[in-house]
Amino acid sequence: MPQSDRSRSRRLKPFRLLALGLITLAPLVACNKETPKSTRWDQAASSAASAAAQKAEKKDTPPAPSEKPKEAASFNKFFPADGVDGTKRAFTQEKDTYAEAKITNNGKEMVVLSISDAVATPDVKDKFAKATEKLNGYPLVAVGKNQSALLVKDRYQVKASSQVLDHVARKSWLTKFDLNGLAAL
Repeated sequence: MPQSDRSRSRRLKPFRLLALGLITLAPLVACNKETPKSTRWDQAASSAASAAAQKAEKKDTPPAPSEKPKEAASFNKFFPADGVDGTKRAFTQEKDTYAEAKITNNGKEMVVLSISDAVATPDVKDKFAKATEKLNGYPLVAVGKNQSALLVKDRYQVKASSQVLDHVARKSWLTKFDLNGLAAL
């Protein structure tokens, strides 16, 4: 071999060894199965996320009712009778645990009355927890400017909704329900 090739070969030999070493080590480093250890920040984030998920799960899942909800048809007999104060009553909705009737006078809608069974929706009871008014011993609240509602037997929500009647007039319509009969249901 000529002299220049030999000196060149000697100069490249360390680089070849280094390259060979790196090629050999690369698969070993890539196959490292040890996972990085989590930091206290990672642990805090995961515990906060799981706590939030548990809280959301509890909030979204209401407790199972101890009693079965009543059918809407069973509420109709507790509404004010047709013809009270010269008005006309027409039942307009009956679905699952909700019954509704519209009261008209001279063809104009005066008030919409409804009864719903809140046994499966405990958040309805929260609305009445701070009621300052009572009607026949039941908590009464004004809901916005167009609704008055009361809670009978901690279960049945009775509402009067009207665009033309004030709270006192809606309250008067609530007294026309058979509240004691509804409480005994």
